[in-house]
Amino acid sequence: MEGFGRVVQIIGPVVDCEFEADQLPQIYNCVIIQGEAAGHEIRVTTEVQQHLGENRVRCISMQPTEGMVRGMKAIDTGRPITVPVGRETLGRIMNVIGEPVDELGDIKATKFYPIHRPAPSLEEQSTETKMLET
Repeated sequence: MEGFGRVVQIIGPVVDCEFEADQLPQIYNCVIIQGEAAGHEIRVTTEVQQHLGENRVRCISMQPTEGMVRGMKAIDTGRPITVPVGRETLGRIMNVIGEPVDELGDIKATKFYPIHRPAPSLEEQSTETKMLET
């Protein structure tokens, strides 16, 4: 479920946002900050780290916050940040939000996992010895 709020404070990569009481995002949800400042479009991905009370959340920005101002729209995506996984990602370089940074084009993955995820159980892990391909 998407929720809408606004930016109330920016201190470096830390962004505080205010939402309606019934639209408060969960911890680890992805919140997109967007708006326009000084003639430039701003679109920054953040992640909720803390509920502050009074319908406010503290987010950590995954991108530079230059140009971001108070009052910009904050959009709760209702889900965590996800990154592509699988064979299509082998040998590729991506940032923390799953965007390729190696100038080899888009990653054509069909499977995406959240960046915060429990480790696989012992039953799911392989015990055979094999060459690790990276």
